[in-house]
Amino acid sequence: MGEKIATREAYGKALVALAEKYPELVVLDADLSGATKTSGFAKAYPERFFDMGIAEADMQGVAAGLATCGLKPFTNTFAMFAAGRSWEQVRNSICYPGLNVKVIGSHGGLSVGEDGATHQCIEDFALMRAIPGMTVLNPCDGPEMMAATEALLNYDGPAYMRLGRLAVENVTDTVLDYKFEIGKGVMLKNGTDVTIIATGMMVQMAMKAAADLAAENISARVIDMHTIKPLDKEIVLKAAQETGAIVTTEEHNICGGLGAAVTEYIAGVCPVPVVLHGVEDEFGRSGKAPAVLEAYGLTPAKIAEKAKAAIALKK
Repeated sequence: MGEKIATREAYGKALVALAEKYPELVVLDADLSGATKTSGFAKAYPERFFDMGIAEADMQGVAAGLATCGLKPFTNTFAMFAAGRSWEQVRNSICYPGLNVKVIGSHGGLSVGEDGATHQCIEDFALMRAIPGMTVLNPCDGPEMMAATEALLNYDGPAYMRLGRLAVENVTDTVLDYKFEIGKGVMLKNGTDVTIIATGMMVQMAMKAAADLAAENISARVIDMHTIKPLDKEIVLKAAQETGAIVTTEEHNICGGLGAAVTEYIAGVCPVPVVLHGVEDEFGRSGKAPAVLEAYGLTPAKIAEKAKAAIALKK
């Protein structure tokens, strides 16, 4: 694993790096540019940056209007406000007409830490994937976030992407022939006994869990599912057929997120044990991010435990 960088930091750098290549890119922010890391873009391209103030719903509506003029708007705020407070505008003003707006939710999950339960958004995947036509992304590290940002600029249609607050280790830049493609998961490690399908910062934890399992002679496959919708059905089906057991892990409520998407699909085509790992349908609480993650069991040790449980369920 390589150097650490927060995915929100990588996203901010990507906006600036890609701005000249994509002159139709415009960035809107809800008075949080320092936190969402759009401040670099605002400084470099002030004529293409719009601070909408603390008015998230209005921001989504303005972005929808800009999209009808041929621009490529990226709206930015905390995940709780992007997916929660402005959900109706995202649904009716952006997704219903199928407009080319990218909704970016920063500070997703429990790793927001001290901001507490009101800001620890663990429902955004469920809220966004329930909207017809919405694409949902959650890149795991800096290189993947930068690739995802450019992919979204080339993707015509509404999409939601979660950014993380914490600096995380790079894992995808160590994969030979790594290629980012919306809707296509990436196998980071092969394995035969169980498959761990992870998203966001849980990918790094899944890799650590797989290493711990290997020490116990358990072969775990690890899949980086950076796109939650549309789900890569091909890679999931292959994993089910070849390993016979699946664990999903996400920094999100186990209701309605990655685990739900995998289960909904695999139950109808290749029923195998699927054990869901994530937040167990409860609100977060304030504290240092590592302590909060530990308190809710979002750790490599818990993933390894879930993997063993999935293997035990094999017939």
